[in-house]
Amino acid sequence: MSKNNFFNKVFHLYYDGFRSMTLGKTLWAIILIKLFIIFVVLKLFFFPDFLKQHADGHEAEYVATKLLNP
Repeated sequence: MSKNNFFNKVFHLYYDGFRSMTLGKTLWAIILIKLFIIFVVLKLFFFPDFLKQHADGHEAEYVATKLLNP
């Protein structure tokens, strides 16, 4: 019973904190937009799929040959 009460108190602490934020909501939106740009947009344009270009469907064999014969 005390675990449920603890998690309930923690949930309400964060819920009330985020509900009463004014500037914080804007900052969280900026953080989420930046994370989206970093992990999605930059990956698509600047980090191509190296294995797809070089392995031709045999990724495991390609990695094994590169590891065993550097």
